[in-house]
Amino acid sequence: MSPEKIIQDWKKKIYKPIYWLEGEEGFFINQVMDYAEQHLLPESEKAFNQSVFYGKDADWAAVVNACRRYPMFAERQVVLLKEAQQMRDISRLEPYIQQPLDSTILVISYKDKKVDGRSKLAKLLKEKGEVLSTKKIYENQLPEWVSGLAQSKGFSMAPRALSLLIDHIGNDLMRINSEIDKMAINLGSRKTITEDDIETFVGISKEFNAFELQDALVKKDLAKAFRIVQYFQSNPKAGPIQLVLPSLYNFFSKVYMLFGLPSRDEKTAASVLGVNPFFVKDYLLAARNYGLPGIENALLLLHTYNLKSVGINSVSVDDASLMKELIVKLM
Repeated sequence: MSPEKIIQDWKKKIYKPIYWLEGEEGFFINQVMDYAEQHLLPESEKAFNQSVFYGKDADWAAVVNACRRYPMFAERQVVLLKEAQQMRDISRLEPYIQQPLDSTILVISYKDKKVDGRSKLAKLLKEKGEVLSTKKIYENQLPEWVSGLAQSKGFSMAPRALSLLIDHIGNDLMRINSEIDKMAINLGSRKTITEDDIETFVGISKEFNAFELQDALVKKDLAKAFRIVQYFQSNPKAGPIQLVLPSLYNFFSKVYMLFGLPSRDEKTAASVLGVNPFFVKDYLLAARNYGLPGIENALLLLHTYNLKSVGINSVSVDDASLMKELIVKLM
């Protein structure tokens, strides 16, 4: 069951008595929980028929008693148990889960964990309710997901704007959602998010960022690469080395995959690498400019300098000096 399917069912007034939201990705859990809190009941019914508990402070008996109450002047009531992973004796909810009230909708968020699938609780949840088990989105899934999120809000994203946002934020879905909402407020009647919007409203320089550093390395443009590193040195939050190096390693790892393909046409490469076709030319250009020995050397260097950046096999050297040394050796 996906968060979209749960919300879609709720909009159609299709309800289960219990919803268990678990796993690594808090964004999806919050998405469902927020909808439940805001929309399952009309405002006029919430005062008497909506109860909210927090796991750290909640007593299991109080939660069960709230669930066993009958709604007042309404068809149903809603009980929300947030941050249930912090609740002691959560297994004491089992008797209620075994015999839930049809007039109560109990929604439980259980973040960063999953209930043991062998336990009685897990079996009861699957039998009596709906379980949403979330996972972190993989990096190669981010462009499609972020693009879809923007479209769901009525906007499209220029390819470079999409890449810039993802390279800067990574898979922090809650922050990505927040930044898109912020841009949506400021765009007025425009419906396309551009690089300039990312720079203005998210605070990422469109000239000095990890994506542009990668572009400089692909083209072996030493002067541009050094200008970007100088900017990072003056603005440490713009490109911390601990984020830049893994991003570059991921890029060169995908370039390395190209050498195993029987054909390097753009369509095949984009499909195998799982990248937007708009950017596949960068990977193909890197393969041509570096060759297989150069890409293997790049991966080795990036691994070595990643260790140096955290003080392993390295004397105390500032991040900018490490980056410049790495860039020279790469090129």
